[in-house]
Amino acid sequence: MEILFLLFLGKPLWMWLLFITLVLALLAFDLGVLHKDDHEIGVAESLRMSAMYIILGLSFAGFIWWQMDTTATAQYLTAFVVEKTLAMDNIFVIALIFTYFAIPREYQHRVLFWGILGVIVLRGIMIGLGATIVNQYHWVLYIFAAFLILTGIKMLFLADKEHKIEENALIRFLKRRMNVTEDLHGHDFFVKKPHPETGRLTRYATPLFLALIMIEIADLIFAVDSVPAVFTITTDPYIVYTSNIFAILGLRALYFALAAILHRFAYLKYALSILLVFIGSKIFIADLMGWEKFPPEWSLGITFAILGTGVAFSLWKTRRDGKADDRVPDGAKS
Repeated sequence: MEILFLLFLGKPLWMWLLFITLVLALLAFDLGVLHKDDHEIGVAESLRMSAMYIILGLSFAGFIWWQMDTTATAQYLTAFVVEKTLAMDNIFVIALIFTYFAIPREYQHRVLFWGILGVIVLRGIMIGLGATIVNQYHWVLYIFAAFLILTGIKMLFLADKEHKIEENALIRFLKRRMNVTEDLHGHDFFVKKPHPETGRLTRYATPLFLALIMIEIADLIFAVDSVPAVFTITTDPYIVYTSNIFAILGLRALYFALAAILHRFAYLKYALSILLVFIGSKIFIADLMGWEKFPPEWSLGITFAILGTGVAFSLWKTRRDGKADDRVPDGAKS
């Protein structure tokens, strides 16, 4: 049993195993009980699933407080909120991907579920490497911070720019390098069918698999912003990883509800831009004021204020919009 108390990235091994076991149990319950059969997920079910994940994510803050302290708890909650809000743009990209590949709603949950497994592994690798680099070279945090400020400024001026999935070079590359079917084959990612030239049974990827790959790539791209953002909040890899995973779990569950009302948050991107600038500037403000670090309670409060203002302004500006279906990508419609 002593092995469970060995330190891994600054925390006892049992704390890591407890979190991973909890996440895997949630995913097993999700796929094996809630969604063992393919079906279209409605707004009500999406909201219930998201509420469950949000409650679990917030409850985990109690575990952080129990094992660590109030400062770590505030850092976890701030990181949780920041990751969840920064991933909002990712949801719109996911909707575009589903639209481009014409993925029916009854199969979208399957893609998002397997995508979560990839996120768990890839985010773990990124955060582990990031924590190692930051611990050895603390000045890297200043690079992260400057990167976030520049990214926030860039987002502020490009907030109205639309994503065009059809122009993605990766899709063209995959279609050239892989055998891909034109049509879906149920919920299968791969099928075997005769090759048109040789007649031999050949493994083909379906559009469902290409959608999964594109969603994983999109998450990696967005992680380039969100992971450094969380590292400027805290350098504790346990807090960074757990807040990331809980936020993404809840947001993927909320996808089916948010996809129908994304147009109501059209101005939230400006708030996210300001949030990135604020997060990046905290380390410089702390140095200027002679603080050891920016007060985590202030950080949490300012984060909520920026996001709350962005949400309220978006809802006010879009209050006269027509039906959501008029502006939602086809892949996101019920």
